[in-house]
Amino acid sequence: MNEIVCVSPVDGREVARRPAWSDAALAAALDAARSAQREWARVPVPDRVAAALRFLEAIRALNPQIVPELAWQMGRPVRYNGELRSLEERVRYMAAIAADALAPVRPADARPGFERFVSRDPVGIVLVIAPWNYPYLTAVNTIIPALIAGNAVILKHAAQTLLVGERFAEALAQAGLPDGLFSNVLLSHEQTARLLGSGAINHASFTGSVAGGKAISRAVAGTYTTLGLELGGKDPAYVRADARLDHAIENLVDGSFYNSGQSCCGVERIYVHADVYDRFVEGFAAGAAAYVLGDPLDPATTLGPMAATRFADLVRAHTADALAKGARALLDPAAFPAHQERGPYLAPQVLVNVDHGMQVMVDESFGPVIGIMKVSGDAEAVRLMNDSPFGLTASIWSSDLEATRALAEQVQAGTVYMNRCDYLDPGLAWTGVKDSGRGASLSAIGYDMLTRPKSYHLRYTL
Repeated sequence: MNEIVCVSPVDGREVARRPAWSDAALAAALDAARSAQREWARVPVPDRVAAALRFLEAIRALNPQIVPELAWQMGRPVRYNGELRSLEERVRYMAAIAADALAPVRPADARPGFERFVSRDPVGIVLVIAPWNYPYLTAVNTIIPALIAGNAVILKHAAQTLLVGERFAEALAQAGLPDGLFSNVLLSHEQTARLLGSGAINHASFTGSVAGGKAISRAVAGTYTTLGLELGGKDPAYVRADARLDHAIENLVDGSFYNSGQSCCGVERIYVHADVYDRFVEGFAAGAAAYVLGDPLDPATTLGPMAATRFADLVRAHTADALAKGARALLDPAAFPAHQERGPYLAPQVLVNVDHGMQVMVDESFGPVIGIMKVSGDAEAVRLMNDSPFGLTASIWSSDLEATRALAEQVQAGTVYMNRCDYLDPGLAWTGVKDSGRGASLSAIGYDMLTRPKSYHLRYTL
């Protein structure tokens, strides 16, 4: 019998083990979802919104349990209180805009004797394949809008965060959803591929690697299942000569190392104007050196272990490649007592003398290492920012709004920030370009991904 197992990065203990579902159990869940969804689609939008807000209250009540569970499952320090604040912001925003976002669209040219409008009907069954790095936020981006839009949801969560799907199921049950409308399924990769290829799913949302996105695209080939893919990035930052350096340093250190760098929109490479480069690097290195690496259950810890040794090993390989090619490391790992040469505990590292011949500047590291490169000005910075197969987010640090706006138009990214980074605004579409994916979640546009247009052309006769 296949089993899904979560092994903790904290000390290697087994956190949870669950049997994978049988094909028969999955088929029954799909049948129940279709039946429940037909009834749920008839429920008025305000009542669906009310259920989403009840879910929010239930998940809030579970947060004292969720926070240490996250530490055990994927290593995030308990001092950060899980993901509740951002989760609440997203749920409340999508609930607040639902009535307008899901309202029928009426042509501007009213015609006597006719009623004409386009409704936004639910697509049906939505499959959410969620990752471990932000296991609540990445999942809620689709789960709650999909339910509010009138869909049924099947959640397949990552093995590393096995308990997260159970908490979603618990909170949604407390919210009073109809039986079968939401299912937390435990599937192998092979079962997931068969499900995607079966045509039983109307829309699938996946957050993960480029390789995973390609595998999912292959799995749905030949079906009419639509896809939303968020596939990570190599997100750049550019610090202009007119930036407020103290603000840029503080925020870019956090954007680079929060969650041990395991963030799709975390900063992975920084370009700094030559006029402020030395001061920036000095301040940035000091900020990174202040992290406390250790047990994520200890409130004093600000940097926990990476979610698995294999992820830390990739970061080690990128760092070693850079050093072998002439980069210089600014931090001594020995200053972080919990640092391991092998294993998931990895000290932060800041590299200078870097270039795009090094993996750390072009390949997704997804860990606590950052390369900082000196540039001569805007043109060189934009060229280097765009020299990547990824395009999720980018940030520009400057006191000149108009100059930043002009640069932002040239940057190839789904989101361009000014004087902030590593943040998802639910009022804006979360999307990427190039290998960072396709489709969008959140904002009113997110609802478009989870509904289908149906036109009504009604003529009155006397």
